[in-house]
Amino acid sequence: MTKSFKHWGATLALLTTALCIAVGAHAAESKVLNIYNWSDYIADDTIKNFEKEYGIKVRYDNFDNNEILHAKLVAGKTGYDIVVPGSHFAKTQIEAGLLQKLDKSKLSNWGNLDKGLLEQLNKLDPGNEYLVDWLWGYVTVGINVNKVKKALGDMPMPDNAWDLLFDVKYVSKLKSCGVSVLDSASEVLPIALLYAGKPPYSKDAADYEAAGKVLKTIRPYVTRISSSGYIEEMASGAICLVMGYSGDINIARSRAAAAKTKTPVVIEALVPKTGATLFFDTMAIPKDAQNVENAHLFINYILRPEVHASLTNKVFYANPNAASLKFVTKDVAENKSIFLDNEAIKTMVAPDALPQAIRKVQTSIFTNFKARR
Repeated sequence: MTKSFKHWGATLALLTTALCIAVGAHAAESKVLNIYNWSDYIADDTIKNFEKEYGIKVRYDNFDNNEILHAKLVAGKTGYDIVVPGSHFAKTQIEAGLLQKLDKSKLSNWGNLDKGLLEQLNKLDPGNEYLVDWLWGYVTVGINVNKVKKALGDMPMPDNAWDLLFDVKYVSKLKSCGVSVLDSASEVLPIALLYAGKPPYSKDAADYEAAGKVLKTIRPYVTRISSSGYIEEMASGAICLVMGYSGDINIARSRAAAAKTKTPVVIEALVPKTGATLFFDTMAIPKDAQNVENAHLFINYILRPEVHASLTNKVFYANPNAASLKFVTKDVAENKSIFLDNEAIKTMVAPDALPQAIRKVQTSIFTNFKARR
């Protein structure tokens, strides 16, 4: 009996020690946050300030398009606690059970969000239960003003900015100074559909034949297909025309201006009169996230007005935080290619989720487009 008691006493001590080690390990894990976001999409001090305030170490990785992120979420075990999908992809991810609901009791800064943008997201995320907008913008045309004018010669700029890319009489002249399009089927096909006079987020597979013809026509003149490298290439003057994200083009504009070269590189993000496609990039927590508490801390931190404003000031995308505008610098707040006026907003098309069958059609057409020369 005594021997048995000693045996169980020793076992209990071992179990207690193991439990303490496990608790210690869990505590160490709770000081970690893993984030997967788009490139060039955060202020210089965002992560540093968060880590300093909360004592949480952040691993911050980047992806280039929604397709990459979606594939990781579908495969599972992403290792991330916060991801930033486009809202139209996020809708599919919500429906597939790949994301988890937010605990709004832990988001004391939720009230700072613009009600109009919440209503937009409500169409994709009913009740705003899963998503918080990070930043928003639109897909558009960016140009190196001087190089484009030189390449066009006596030809005037078109009334429709999209003609620079999709009308052969323009794009054929611009090939010499570099033409780039996004490396993303889900971004390029809606614009091609829009130009072809079809609904940008059509669910009719037949419509995509028209988009394919538009892309086939311009392929000989496209010199670059990229969703990230074009920023520096625009800033340096290596390319003169891009189909890109509005904020990225404004980043290139800012970098070019700061470079103060002998011959100034003047970059401009155009606002097409015939419209473009909006996007809302949203913070979400994967279903298998390991540090959910820390994820909520970070989301709530971003929702502080001055923090959200710092993102806009750095990367030139509008944010959803109504309380942040007083912290946005004057030149950014007055830039009509960042904060669109009412007339421009009316021409923009909000994103929409597409069924898997249509996404496959998009991918097939885009793969063929990339392969052609």
